[in-house]
Amino acid sequence: MTETMKLFYTPGVCSLAPHIALREAGADFELVRVDLKTKKTADGGDFSRVNPKGYVPALRLPDGTLLTETAVLLHYIADAWPEAKLAPARGDLVRVRFDERLQFIATELHKGFAPFTLMPNVSEESKRWAAQRLGDRVGLLAEALGDRAFFHGEAFTVVDAYAYFALRTYRYLLRVELPGGLGAYIERISARPAVRAALAAEGIQ
Repeated sequence: MTETMKLFYTPGVCSLAPHIALREAGADFELVRVDLKTKKTADGGDFSRVNPKGYVPALRLPDGTLLTETAVLLHYIADAWPEAKLAPARGDLVRVRFDERLQFIATELHKGFAPFTLMPNVSEESKRWAAQRLGDRVGLLAEALGDRAFFHGEAFTVVDAYAYFALRTYRYLLRVELPGGLGAYIERISARPAVRAALAAEGIQ
């Protein structure tokens, strides 16, 4: 008997992005909650045996294959459900530029949260430097979005799923207003049925 695909997640962290993408794709999947402090799943299982890296997200496919890393999961979801049009088709520069923005969010924004979330004993000077760097990156996203509804084309894509997580986290961690049209963008994305369903399932707002 084939197993249902499982997304291992922790409420409100980066696993929110593939969670949203799976719902936008109309995928059949189960959620498995993970306590990142104890490395235990909701049923008491040892998450480190699922993903030795010890962090979410992790997506276990029906055949048992495990995928990790947020951007990789988003690429996979977009390509596995092409009818959902969550990414441009591969093969031209449009897709390369799309992948470039996804990686920018992963490496220049998402990873930049570490001084505020993961790193102990970070000096205030280091936090100020990190905040300025993050602000510069968010400014670039605001410029890229302009007055458009989405980051690519006329429809929601997995870049929007990742940007939504990253921007709401940035706003929460630094207690700042988002520049340009990003505040309205977050409100628009929040109103999408798949996003509302993901937030409700994770018990967050």
